[in-house]
Amino acid sequence: MPQSFACLHHHLIFSAKNRAPLITPGVQPRLFDYVGGILRSEGCALTAAGGMPDHVHLLVSLDRQVAIADALRIIKANSSRWVHETFPTLSGFAWQAGYGAFAVSYSHLDRVKAYLSRQAQHHRRMTFQEEFIAFLQRHGISYDERYLWD
Repeated sequence: MPQSFACLHHHLIFSAKNRAPLITPGVQPRLFDYVGGILRSEGCALTAAGGMPDHVHLLVSLDRQVAIADALRIIKANSSRWVHETFPTLSGFAWQAGYGAFAVSYSHLDRVKAYLSRQAQHHRRMTFQEEFIAFLQRHGISYDERYLWD
């Protein structure tokens, strides 16, 4: 076959450093727009986004030549710089070092989009830490809780 094809969707989850609640309603939509631009410049797409003041969920479609770790490095570095430049009062903003990346089947995209749109309701019942651990457990990922948070 002379061409290569890929359909690579991922649910990416990461928080602000120390889960600082800095992603306010005035920041969040602009941040998601900016992240969408970052991804487009890499040949990728932001399909949906959601989150809370202390963390984000991104449903992304990655180009077949972009590794997850590279995409996250680019997203975090560029969006952090943009936050500092755009919102001078958020000079202490930073992303946590780690992240969660979970593959999403094409047939489940609508389900993940709905989940991202209901973050406020979801977090009335569950903290970010509980949510993230549930994702790790649901996907059979081993972890040591001592090293999950920064």
